[in-house]
Amino acid sequence: MRRRKFIKNSLFGMMGAGLYTWQVEPFWVDFVYKKMHIKHLPKKLIGKTIMQISDLHISKKIDLAYLVRAMQKAQKLKPDFVVYTGDFLDYTGAKQFSRLQEVMKKATKGSIATLGVLGNHDYGHRWNDAKAANQVSKILRSCDIHILRNQIKRFQGLNFIGIDDYWGTNFHPSKVTKQIHSKAANLVLCHNPDVCDLKVWNNYQGWILSGHTHGGQCKPPFLPPPILPVKNKKYSSGTIDLNDGRTLYINKGLGCSSLQVRFNVRPEVTVFTLRKDYEVNKVKMS
Repeated sequence: MRRRKFIKNSLFGMMGAGLYTWQVEPFWVDFVYKKMHIKHLPKKLIGKTIMQISDLHISKKIDLAYLVRAMQKAQKLKPDFVVYTGDFLDYTGAKQFSRLQEVMKKATKGSIATLGVLGNHDYGHRWNDAKAANQVSKILRSCDIHILRNQIKRFQGLNFIGIDDYWGTNFHPSKVTKQIHSKAANLVLCHNPDVCDLKVWNNYQGWILSGHTHGGQCKPPFLPPPILPVKNKKYSSGTIDLNDGRTLYINKGLGCSSLQVRFNVRPEVTVFTLRKDYEVNKVKMS
C-alpha cells in the first residue's frame, strides 16, 4: 500500500509540476529593478528609467495575447527609455511578419526613446536570411522603434550603441565600437553575451545589455541551467561584472524559444534607474 501511495503521489507531483511549467510560470512575469551607474551621465537623466525587454519570440507557438498584456502592464510603469535586445520573432516564414506587426504596434514605448537590436532568430533559418532581418527592422521602425545595426543613436546626451547579432549576417561590431568616445555617456545593446569575450571592444567601459539565454528557460533549483546557447557558461542571467570596467546584464526574456514552457526561470522585464557614476565611489567610501 505504501508503494502504491508513493507512486500515486509521485504521479500527481509530476503532473502538477508539468502543468505549472506549461501553464503558470511562462506567464508569470518578474519585474526586476536595478540601479545603473553610468559615467558622464547628464544631470537631467539622473533618476530616469531604462526598461529592458528581450526575446519575445513571436510565433504561432507563443500566446500573442500574453505578450501584449505583459507589455501593456510594463507601459504602466511609464519608462523613459525602452530597449529591446533581440529575437523579436521565431522566423519561419512570411506569416510571422503580420504577427510581429500585430504585437509590436502595441509594444511598450519609452517617453524619450525606444530602441532595439536584432537577435539570431530574427535572421531566420540558420540565422542567415538577411532579407528576413531587413523586413523585421522595417516593421519595427514603422512601430517607432529605432533598430541599431552596428550604429550609435544619441538621446539627451546618452549614447545607445547597438551591435547586430553575433550569429547573423551583419555582425560587424568594430564598425561601431571604434566610434565609442570614453568621455561620453554610453550604453551597449548586444543580443548574444558571448560577444563580450571577443576583442572588439576598443577599451569600452560601461554597461552591456543582452538577452539570448532565457536564463536556461528551465533549470533545477539551486543548480545552474543544464542548457545554455552560449560558449561561456557563466553567461546565464542577471548582473555579471566582467572585471575590466564593463558590466553585463542578461535579461531572461519575455517569451520562450520553441515551446512556451519555463521552470524556475520566470519571464522578465528589467527596469534600470539611472545614476551617475560618482555615486558608486560614495557608496564604497561610506
